[in-house]
Amino acid sequence: MRALVALSLLASAALTSATPGLAKPYSGSAPVAYLLDTFSDRALYERDADKRIPTASMAKMMTAYVTFNALKDKKVSRDQKVKVSPATWRKWNNKGSTMFLRANESVSIDNLLFGVLTLSGNDASVVLAEGVAESEEGFVAEMNAAAKKLGMANTHFANPNGWPDGGKTFSTARDLATLAQAIVIEHPSAFERYFSRKSFRWSNVTQANRNPLLGVIDGADGLKTGHSEAAGYCLAGTAKRGDRRLIMIIAGLPTMQSRVAEARKFMNWGFSEWETESLFRKGQTVTQAPVQMGAVDSVPLVASWDFSATKRAQSKEKLQLKARYYGPIRAPIRKGEALGELIVRSADGKKQVLPLVAGKSVQQAGFLGRALNGARALVRM
Repeated sequence: MRALVALSLLASAALTSATPGLAKPYSGSAPVAYLLDTFSDRALYERDADKRIPTASMAKMMTAYVTFNALKDKKVSRDQKVKVSPATWRKWNNKGSTMFLRANESVSIDNLLFGVLTLSGNDASVVLAEGVAESEEGFVAEMNAAAKKLGMANTHFANPNGWPDGGKTFSTARDLATLAQAIVIEHPSAFERYFSRKSFRWSNVTQANRNPLLGVIDGADGLKTGHSEAAGYCLAGTAKRGDRRLIMIIAGLPTMQSRVAEARKFMNWGFSEWETESLFRKGQTVTQAPVQMGAVDSVPLVASWDFSATKRAQSKEKLQLKARYYGPIRAPIRKGEALGELIVRSADGKKQVLPLVAGKSVQQAGFLGRALNGARALVRM
């Protein structure tokens, strides 16, 4: 069994600012709220973030994610046409938000994605599901498989549009933020194309995107609104300024106006009251770990990606940094092999973890080399 062994750091950091004091705490009205800084992977605020909630149309983010995966894997193409079946038209024509699809018309997957994400079309979601997976049921199975793969442990989908179904479709704010982050990271081009469009025209009807952040909050570039009687008014929203991207989830608000006000207030608070600073660049050595049976007696543990920490603006918050490795480490070692982790704790107890990998390969020593390394170890004792 490999044990975790603490190490001293070759580099450490304490984020401080020249101005003392604390940032303003957030006081919002959303019953469910979650704000994630993806640059540092730190949750800046959470209120009932693990409470199971109806997703309403926020479920359409997963409909988009599954479709993006299918496009990436070349199972479908953007210009591929899907025919609107009469049965689907009868069930979803003018039922809630709609793209105003017509029975028997053929629509490209490209346009259906705009219908789902700009117009929030319930009809477009089902037609898209049938086009990607040949049936709505098959598509829903792919949605749940994708949720499981992403680690969305408190999420289940029973339809592709989030229509109320007696509680069969549910998620949490934390899980929905995980999904939003996966869309942004794994499908950046698709995210840029489909989520930030402010309006879309189909069947001679132009409809506006209901996302209250677009065009109002600096850097806002998409994701999804939702509303039902059980869910209230909801929003998964995101904005990027410089290297920082924030993802917010709010749910359970009583009116569309309160959703607009809360969303703008929440996102502005995240950017104005928090700041992020780089700690380690990808490939930078964090510490050294001892190696057994190697041609050398230690290996550098380096950052696996650019790593930053987020702290309250204008605070003298100090961060505690602790590196540890999975010991004992025995040669041979492959460069890039996961060997440990860096744990960063803030004053409020929040934890961030950076995987540490081998900065170079280490070959296994011959008999003489092992004898010399053993002798060095005895001298150090």
